[in-house]
Amino acid sequence: MTTILTSTPSIQSSSTSTPQGDDTAAQIARITKKITELTQQLKDIPNSSASVEEKKKQQELIQAQIKVLQAQLAQLQRQQAEKAQQKQEQQDVKATGGNTAASQYQIDIYI
Repeated sequence: MTTILTSTPSIQSSSTSTPQGDDTAAQIARITKKITELTQQLKDIPNSSASVEEKKKQQELIQAQIKVLQAQLAQLQRQQAEKAQQKQEQQDVKATGGNTAASQYQIDIYI
């Protein structure tokens, strides 16, 4: 009988006190690496000496882990994109002297 040991990695959610820059990129890299490792494990399942039922359980567990990691990866990528967009908007405001934000909210009044 083969013992199946698995764990679902958890990524800490970010807070305002946690620096986002390299930390987010590092988390993305770790998750991507883990997904690659799990995908390889998934490919290796047919070659294992486990029973068909055990292989099926392994496959289901690994696929569940991959789904969780993909969701976490998507969330981190969204956070990274939002942060990049905010940074770009701040640079645009600095470059135009702050007039861009005011011109977006211009209201025409007709009498």
